Amino acid sequence: MNFSRLRSSNLLQTMAEDMRSSAAAATTSKKASRSLWPSVLRWIPTSTNHIIAAEERLLSLVKTPYTQEQVNIGSGPPGSKIRWFRSTSDEPRFINTVTFDSKEGSPTLVMVHGYAASQGFFFRNFDALAKHFRVIAVDQLGWGGSSRPDFTCKSTEETEAWFIDSFEEWRRAKNLTNFILLGHSFGGYVAARYALKHPEHVKHLVLVGSAGFSSETDARSEPLMRFRATWKGAVLKHLWDSNLTPQKIIRGIGPFGPDMVRKYTSARFGSYSTGQVLNEEESKLLSEYVYHTLAAKASGELCLKYIFAFGAFTRVPLLESASEWKVPTTFIYGYEDWMSYEGAQDARKHMKVPCEIMRVPQAGHFVFIDNPTAFHSAVLYGCRKFLSPDQVNDTLPEGLTAA
Repeated sequence: MNFSRLRSSNLLQTMAEDMRSSAAAATTSKKASRSLWPSVLRWIPTSTNHIIAAEERLLSLVKTPYTQEQVNIGSGPPGSKIRWFRSTSDEPRFINTVTFDSKEGSPTLVMVHGYAASQGFFFRNFDALAKHFRVIAVDQLGWGGSSRPDFTCKSTEETEAWFIDSFEEWRRAKNLTNFILLGHSFGGYVAARYALKHPEHVKHLVLVGSAGFSSETDARSEPLMRFRATWKGAVLKHLWDSNLTPQKIIRGIGPFGPDMVRKYTSARFGSYSTGQVLNEEESKLLSEYVYHTLAAKASGELCLKYIFAFGAFTRVPLLESASEWKVPTTFIYGYEDWMSYEGAQDARKHMKVPCEIMRVPQAGHFVFIDNPTAFHSAVLYGCRKFLSPDQVNDTLPEGLTAA
């Protein structure tokens, strides 16, 4: 969950209104529990099979052949007597994975999605990137087509372990090492935390609009802090601390959820897009896919309040670990990104490894959807030392800005 510094007040006020409306609707529903209407609202037209089918339809837009698999990460860490995250079940968990093979000898690029998203969000990027990399994209545990265990974490530390340890077991199962790790938004936070804990496996880190570098003490947070002091801000903070997620709202309106998601997708990547808008088929297939991933069982989404304080301020900012960074890093931001590139600039001052920051024009937070061509150029340039000279040169591609 990320907020534009310039538009945060209006956005949060809108969210407050939406969430209050949702809360009111939920109260009304409880009072009328014996009526037919709540039964209708409780019907959610989705399932894991729906997610995988929607993923296949969305990826039919991709020309590069790929393989899809459910990678078994076991029921708990190897050698441990405990099960994953205090689960009462010893059943194995699975990470949904798609792999696009490139020519032999190509470096491996692992892609991790952000909050309220899944690997299909990279559908506009797989063809271009697979020409240079062996591309592997995953759904984090508790999202997309991966297993959705009950979320039992009670602290920031446990929540980080949920994502980092499950990703490490996935890496072990895939027998991967020495790969490039790309993470978007919250996925950038997870990728960075993983690289801090397991730097021996990651040869380069690409953080796209990464969350995790802002804190409540940041001077740039003052407008949002003022909003928190208002009654609307207080209402929204209460809902945030109560873990009211966007997914809960989608589930709460039952069969009306698909239409709400369709309207959001059409607006965000259409009329309100800062770059290349989705065509009709892309919009339809992405909307279907997004709905099914959001409406499925709540799991990984419940991490929100443990990682971020209200306003998307990180409880344990990555900036505090910048001096411990051991993996060279490329930061990529859209010009209109909700996340400020200035956080990366602050971190770079303390890093002891190579670090560069690039900004992509005509792009917002979903830079890889808004301006895929420029995004691909940024990724290739950031990873140029792993590619042959005929694929990329040492000159910053036209249109990109170094920060």
